[in-house]
Amino acid sequence: MQKVIATLIAGLFATSVFAQTAPATPAKAAAAPAVAKAAAKEDKAVAKADAKEMKADAKADAKVVKANADATADVAVAKADAHKAKAKAHKKSTKAKAAAAEAKTSAMADAKKDAATK
Repeated sequence: MQKVIATLIAGLFATSVFAQTAPATPAKAAAAPAVAKAAAKEDKAVAKADAKEMKADAKADAKVVKANADATADVAVAKADAHKAKAKAHKKSTKAKAAAAEAKTSAMADAKKDAATK
């Protein structure tokens, strides 16, 4: 156990020594513009991808809205057609009822006429 603790302490001292040494600035100075340029390029690519995704989402949303509008229009047309068909059926029914009432009235009139002549 003491050897493990001694190894850990030695490791701490070793890392502190390396942390205090001066970094090689010329290499970093040369790499800094390239890193900045690469980071800017990456940011630009990410922004472009985000814009493309937002555009695709907007198109998909527009398609959904258009489909809903078309469906609503189709429902309205179907309702209008159904209303027209109901009105036509009602008109036919009214004519048939009137014809039946006319036939009944004329039959009763004929029956009364026949009864009166007998």
